[in-house]
Amino acid sequence: MKSLILGWIVLSLVACGRATSVDSVDSLVSHPDRLKVVMRQCQDDRAKMSEVECVHANEAFRRRFMGNGKGKYTPWSAPQH
Repeated sequence: MKSLILGWIVLSLVACGRATSVDSVDSLVSHPDRLKVVMRQCQDDRAKMSEVECVHANEAFRRRFMGNGKGKYTPWSAPQH
């Protein structure tokens, strides 16, 4: 009985622990300062960072650089002979 109560206490304390929040890709795209911080942390010590957070940072960087994926390139029309 004591072990059951002790187990519930330990389980409840673990559940109360602070959950780590992971920035979404859209959040990082809209906050470039936070994106720079996360990218730097991923470069400096990737072992301490969450893999998901580094993937989100890379995707946010790609979206900021490439845009929405719809390029502005329009090919030249073929010359009429």
